[in-house]
Amino acid sequence: MAYFQEHYVTLLLTIFYVLGCLYIGWYFKKKANQGIEGYYVAKREIPGWVISLAFFSTSASTNTYIGQAGKSFEYGLSWAWMGFIWTFFCIISWQLLGPRMRFQTARLKSFTIPDYFHLRYKSTLAKSIRVLSALIILFATLWYMVGIAKGCAHVLTSVLDIPYEYGAFAIIAITCAYTIWGGMYSVLWTDAIQGIIMFGVAILMLAIPFFYAGGVDNLMESISQTNHLTKEGIPMKSGLVTFGELVSFLYILGIGLAVGMKQISEPKNLIRFYSVNNAKSMRFAMIWTPVFLGISLVCVMGLGALVHGMASAEEAAYLIKDTDEVVGFMLDKFDNKLVSGICVAGLFAAGMSSLASVIIIIGTAFVKDIWHVVRPMPETKIIPRTKWFMGFYCILVYTLTLYPMAGIVELTAFAGAVFAASFFPAIFGGLYLKWGTDLGAMTSMIMGMVVNVVWRFAFRFNIEGWEDIHEIIPAFVISMLTYIAVSLLSKKRKPDGEHLKVVFGSSL
Repeated sequence: MAYFQEHYVTLLLTIFYVLGCLYIGWYFKKKANQGIEGYYVAKREIPGWVISLAFFSTSASTNTYIGQAGKSFEYGLSWAWMGFIWTFFCIISWQLLGPRMRFQTARLKSFTIPDYFHLRYKSTLAKSIRVLSALIILFATLWYMVGIAKGCAHVLTSVLDIPYEYGAFAIIAITCAYTIWGGMYSVLWTDAIQGIIMFGVAILMLAIPFFYAGGVDNLMESISQTNHLTKEGIPMKSGLVTFGELVSFLYILGIGLAVGMKQISEPKNLIRFYSVNNAKSMRFAMIWTPVFLGISLVCVMGLGALVHGMASAEEAAYLIKDTDEVVGFMLDKFDNKLVSGICVAGLFAAGMSSLASVIIIIGTAFVKDIWHVVRPMPETKIIPRTKWFMGFYCILVYTLTLYPMAGIVELTAFAGAVFAASFFPAIFGGLYLKWGTDLGAMTSMIMGMVVNVVWRFAFRFNIEGWEDIHEIIPAFVISMLTYIAVSLLSKKRKPDGEHLKVVFGSSL
């Protein structure tokens, strides 16, 4: 009873939010299960405002609201530059990729990113490219989902005293349930609602340190000359407010590219383009999605640096060792039940929006793009098997979340680097380069994956001075050059003119 009296506001708001998500999943259950197009891409009938909010909410996950926000506790306000990099790639994604991807995928009757590669690069290698890209999705998504679940579990531990393993189970199980029920319909509509909540919570969280410190001047004076120590035990002094003093710009650029470029390459983002209902909706989303994302990022990216104004030297010494706990600490220290309740619901929304998006992506990748390709099955079995695999994968993610491989930022950044280097050349080439070939697509995917893994595990942390050179930089450059060079060398393998007319329309 004492526990409920202390946490009842947060518990009630969180339960109300969770029940709303489950209701949406149940509501769309019948409609989603009418066929593959409904379950996988919501029959391409979703309005622009829903797509816009859904893209924003899935791009700004707990990686942003907990991991990235907390990271600025270690690196200072310099980390806020990350927000500008992400917003830039959001603009690129909607202006450069969105309209063409919606156009081509509708003409090709594509339902997933791997089957887009298959249908666009029509050739003897097309099936191999489809299976390879699906395997890359299963590999990279595992890292991403563990990072998201880890962040949500930490918040529940800090604010509601829920053990880490129970919190991780709750966020994964609830998201898995409504995603399995309603497919892409429930994913997009819950993401839109979550986007509204997240937008408000970003502004609210930014205000907390200022209210706690008694105003802007008091807070900025406190963090501009702090006696808190870095991980190495060196006083930060003015480092929190001085650009590049606590972190190199090269590291900011690397993480910014790795996470920001997910918006131009990650299937959970690109699949949104499939579901837009018309050109008017596309224009709305092209304008407003970067606005929603940009404002939210401005609010949260430097939040951790501001939390120094709320922490004692002893508390800061603990938090600097695990910055994933900074946001939970902030809410606990502010000690306002209503604010904590709203923020926890918002952080739940941030995690669930991204988890739901990738849960359905991994289900479609394994069943339709691997299993169905290797061993064709009746269409009536595709959706049920997709649901079973989503459940199995969530169990695997939960198991790994109990023993995470790294912190939130590094987990999600590595996943983003794999997607950007492996997929963007083949996607961009498919949309714009009529001379792009199947061999170019396949070799660029392989190079993107290999360079990412080798650079991270063999070079980056084992050679002095290379730690700040994120794997996205060499992997993306090598992958893009590989696509161009191999496509030019194998130009005889490009699809025939009739197929290219189907892909590009009358512009050929």
